[in-house]
Amino acid sequence: MIVWLASFPRSGNTFFRIALNRLYGVPTYVVYDVDGVAEQIGTDLMDARDRPADFAELRASDDVHFVKTHRRRDDPVIADEDRAVCLVRDGRDAVVSWARLWTAQHQGEPDYEARFAAEARAMITRRTGGTGGWGQNVLSWHHSTSPAPVWVRFDDLIAHPEATVRNAVTKAAPGLAPAAQAAIPTFGELHDREPGFFRKGATGTHRAELPDDLHDLFWAQPDNAEAMRLNGYRP
Repeated sequence: MIVWLASFPRSGNTFFRIALNRLYGVPTYVVYDVDGVAEQIGTDLMDARDRPADFAELRASDDVHFVKTHRRRDDPVIADEDRAVCLVRDGRDAVVSWARLWTAQHQGEPDYEARFAAEARAMITRRTGGTGGWGQNVLSWHHSTSPAPVWVRFDDLIAHPEATVRNAVTKAAPGLAPAAQAAIPTFGELHDREPGFFRKGATGTHRAELPDDLHDLFWAQPDNAEAMRLNGYRP
């Protein structure tokens, strides 16, 4: 069986993978040929592994395989019967965090904030690629006709990681038994280890970091506005 760990980038997917591995002792995989996050922060945090078989074989297996994806629900490798845990974060915070990550190598340069704003603008207006824009991505999973995805809010994951992950796994893979002893690293501990990747782990960062014109541009995208309202986020 496959359980997709689906999200727009920078929505808590990696932290969920870490907590999942610590609580249940299961490895995690990615839909991509290369796990870029594992290359950056190491495989040990979430027991990141290469997929042991193709997707059809993983799907037919009695074992549960948790596979990360940032792609939309209509990606051809995702089957109608597949289960999913969908992580969602305020789209404005996700865009800020992703744009900061993409422009991190330019921090300290005189034009850094201009580079950041340009990257954020491109992310807000993007409509192509497997990930698509934030609203596109989130709505694709909300509109799924497959088994209803289990939704995990970034806010809850950061505040109560153990309870949030246990609740999601109970719904998505009820036969999976938790480990007897488990310890999830705090976000602060992860930040100390990899500050470039685990940036703040906070909600509302857009208030101080997203320029007003980009905030307005974000809400001007109909799919963003619909997905924000659907998930309880307000201007």
